[in-house]
Amino acid sequence: MRPQDPPTFAAPWEAQTFALVVALHDRGLFTWSEWAEALGVASRRGERPADYALWLETIEALLAARGVTTAASLSDRRDAFARAAAATPHGQPILLANDPGA
Repeated sequence: MRPQDPPTFAAPWEAQTFALVVALHDRGLFTWSEWAEALGVASRRGERPADYALWLETIEALLAARGVTTAASLSDRRDAFARAAAATPHGQPILLANDPGA
């Protein structure tokens, strides 16, 4: 990377999302063609670029479609994360263990 080039990932969660996609592919949960098609459909549906937030939404949709998880389970996890984030002091890592509703 040259000094004037922007970083590949703007935040750690983007790198983690990228790594998650690669790991799920490596485990055989989808092919690269399936991933590209799903990401393209999601991008066109929302008329937005395929940023890492959209990558995460696409992973969730693929996993739910394949029966690896459910929409309800994903919703519950998002809610738990939001509660944990609200209960976590500023500057500290957000851990699901910090969810006061757990």
